[in-house]
Amino acid sequence: MLVLECIPAQLAAEITRTLHIPVIGIGAGVNCDGQVLVLYDMLDIGIGKRPRFSKNFLQPAGGSIDAAVRLYASEVRQSLFPGAEQGF
Repeated sequence: MLVLECIPAQLAAEITRTLHIPVIGIGAGVNCDGQVLVLYDMLDIGIGKRPRFSKNFLQPAGGSIDAAVRLYASEVRQSLFPGAEQGF
């Protein structure tokens, strides 16, 4: 497995296509084999500025942590997250 963090989405897509191992992205675009996001960033409860590659899933989930995690998983499965605004 390889984790790609904060790299251009086009490069991450090329690496993912080339390798025969799972490629996980964090700020590397939607074309990786999977995504990872720190829970504090997903819920926007961290201290300081939220990283560019993260998204607040808690607010649209009505404040429910369970719903926020389910929303995140759903958006990843549907290739909706990360979007262009979370990329490099």
